[in-house]
Amino acid sequence: MTIPNKASYPSLQDRAALVTGGASGIGETIVRGFVRNGARVVFVDLDRAAGERLVTELGERAHFLHCDLTDVTALRAAVEQAQDHLGPITALVNNAANDQRHVVEEVTPDEWDASQAVNLRHQFFVTQAVLPGMKSAGGGTIVNISSVAWEVGVPTLVPYVSAKAAVLGLTRSLGNALGGFNVRVNAVAPGAVMTERQMRLWHTEETKAAAIAAQALHAEILTEDVADAVLFLSADDSRMITKKCLTVDGGAR
Repeated sequence: MTIPNKASYPSLQDRAALVTGGASGIGETIVRGFVRNGARVVFVDLDRAAGERLVTELGERAHFLHCDLTDVTALRAAVEQAQDHLGPITALVNNAANDQRHVVEEVTPDEWDASQAVNLRHQFFVTQAVLPGMKSAGGGTIVNISSVAWEVGVPTLVPYVSAKAAVLGLTRSLGNALGGFNVRVNAVAPGAVMTERQMRLWHTEETKAAAIAAQALHAEILTEDVADAVLFLSADDSRMITKKCLTVDGGAR
């Protein structure tokens, strides 16, 4: 299912955008949204095959870089490559994440650190890497992807939930730190978006139906719904919005 009559944002035309975790799921739809609005997009992902398929489909306005975002050195190199290709990045979406399930009693220090690295740490270091370019360009937008899971306190997602809660603190503090450079920093917190990965690993049609029933709006939350929020916060239409989190959960909270 796709949503007809999409908004278009002239301010995104030819914008240089970087999306992490852009090869599939919500990230893929965000990349498609930027391309649809005429932006030039680099997306990074660990899934080389999916990334190459997507960039082949989208054409010259999209460029894929294979990168393990938990390796900060490789991450910085990827951002440098992206800026060599596009020029200064002025729209950043920190989307990459991994909602691996854990039993509380069995979480190891290495598993905890790995969860923070993929769900939180990279958001700061990508921001740090693009900041000089945003300053030189006179400003930019950053959208960090959080999750409503931190509000629910999902018991099998303690490391992930901890990171996603911290994303909101990161967003607010960066918003204060970067506002003087005309850099806006916001977050989007998706609800129960049943991507292909979610349905393959964690959910069934029954749990999906239960999630929809728990919402005030009894319709499936699509990846497009989240991408639309990201595009709005990346465009000049939201020019006086910063340090905020836009929740896209169908009214479940």
